[in-house]
Parts: sequence; structure tokens; C-alpha cells
Amino acid sequence: MMRLLKETNINFIGNRKIAFFFSGILVILGLISFVLILMGKANLGLDFTGGAELIGSFEKQISAQEVRSALNQVGYGRANIQQVTGGGFNNSFIIRLQGRIENAIAETTMTSEGKPMVTMVAAEGDKLATKLLEALHQKFPDNKFKLDSTDNISGKVGKQLAKDATWAVIFAFLGILVYIWIRFDFRFGVAATIATLHDILAMLGIYFILQREISLLLITALLTVAGYSLTDTVVVFDRIRENLKQFRKRSDFMTTVNTSINEVLSRTIITSLTTLMAVLALLVFGGEVLFDFSLALVIGIVIGTYSSIFVASPIIVEWENRSPRRVK
Repeated sequence: MMRLLKETNINFIGNRKIAFFFSGILVILGLISFVLILMGKANLGLDFTGGAELIGSFEKQISAQEVRSALNQVGYGRANIQQVTGGGFNNSFIIRLQGRIENAIAETTMTSEGKPMVTMVAAEGDKLATKLLEALHQKFPDNKFKLDSTDNISGKVGKQLAKDATWAVIFAFLGILVYIWIRFDFRFGVAATIATLHDILAMLGIYFILQREISLLLITALLTVAGYSLTDTVVVFDRIRENLKQFRKRSDFMTTVNTSINEVLSRTIITSLTTLMAVLALLVFGGEVLFDFSLALVIGIVIGTYSSIFVASPIIVEWENRSPRRVK
């Protein structure tokens, strides 16, 4: 087996109070960010606020600043404009405009019997997208904007997506707790759940500070990192369980946990680095569309690796010190 590090004897558990202090700051930051997100104070994406999105390209070269300036002149200055570069894209843009989209536009026609018939011909989101497209054609008559796709999400759908995303995270935590409880014991399950919650809150807090867009892609990244962090934590827990059986009579609990972390440290670092390299490739070469998702994964992998060493196992040690249940 490849070892990046030789045998180590780092006192991770002895320095757990420093780790708890640092993690406490991350958790508090995450909780504040979560409350502000619920209040709508964050940079929420169309998935949660509702609005319209245009994806297309101009015939001639143009900068994002020129597009933003032109839309600002016609009252759409709050539109989010992203220029897509690389991958064969030329002068391509993603333009998002938040706004309430609740109703459809009704068109009244007459049947052959002379009775009026109301037909819902377009969603309000389509109307918003059409206005954006008309503004682009108006401001750049000599530089045609070719529309590749359009999408819109209503405010009601956005609220439902936010609710569903919250429940998805809650069920993920419950699943983690039950899984670790069955495989190890209840204390291990609680520690793994707290560590995973720590990772998600830390990612939210960092994302909020960076003012990145909070969208369904971020929720996907959060759940992905939760699974990744859990896998790393399970490896550490499994080694702790093996060593507890072997060293129960000649080593105390804290020393056994610290020894177990050191034994799997090389494996943990190798796994994290290889995963990180793949995600960094997406971050650098994936373009604007994948940037936020890749950034969330990079942050999550770093935090998840940290928590499996400095959060999950130290919580079990602290719990054992306060309420012993194992023979020393």
C-alpha cells in the first residue's frame, strides 16, 4: 500500500480544544449565514427566488461590461451576467434576471360556436425572458444575439425547491446517524452526524462570505461532501474499533483513538489529494457553468478531511471522558 507519510505520532486528540475553538467559529459563521439565507439576505439563485435565464451568444465579440451597461439603460441592471469562455464557446453569455413569476398570460379567443375560450399561452417567466431578449436586440442591432435556450422558475416553485432541499439535508443527517449507530454504536453515530453538520455549516458560511450564488447546485455539492466526509470518518472509526479490541487492556481510550488516527493519516491524505486534484481540474477548466459547483466541492473536501480527524473522533473522546462506558 502506498504511504505518503511515514509512521506519525501526532497528538491530534491532545490538541482537540484548539480544533474545537476553530470549528466553533466555522459553525457560528455557518449558523448566521443559514439564518440570513432563510431571510433572503444572501445571493440566492433563480432556483429559490424565481426568474428567467437566457443562454446564447453574440455574432461579434463583446464584453460582459458592455452587455451589463446596455441592460442597465433599459432597467435590467440587476441582471446577473456571466460570460462563458473556453470549450469552443465564443461570445457566449448566461443572463439571469430574478423576479416574481406566478401567473400565466391569458389569451381569449372565440370558438366556432361564438363562445369565448381562455387559453394560457405563455408563462410570466417567458414574458420576462422575451423582454430581456428584446432589450438585447434593441441595444445591439448590429450584433445579433442567438438564443440557445431559455428557462424560468416561478416564485412558488422556488419556495418549494427550498423546502425540498431543507428536507433532503435533514433526511441525509438522519440516515447518517442510523447508519453509524447500526455499524458502530450510538456515540459514534452522533459524532459522525455532528461532524457532517459542521462541514455543511462551514461550507455555507464560507460561501456566504464569498458572496457566491446559493443554488440547487450548492445543495448538490453539500450532499456530495456529506457523503465524502462520512466515508472518511467511517475509515477512522473502523480503525478505532479494531484497536479497541486489540489494545483495550494495555492502552487507554484517548491513546487508542489518537493512535488510530495516525495509522490512517496517510490513507486519508492520499484519498483527499487525489479527489482534490480531480475537482481542481473541474474548477480550472470547467468554465463558468461548473465554477460554483467545483468551488463548493474544493471547500468541502478540505473541510471534510479536517473534520474526520479533528472533529468526529475528538467528540467521542470528550464524551467518553465525561461519561465513561469503556474499560481502560
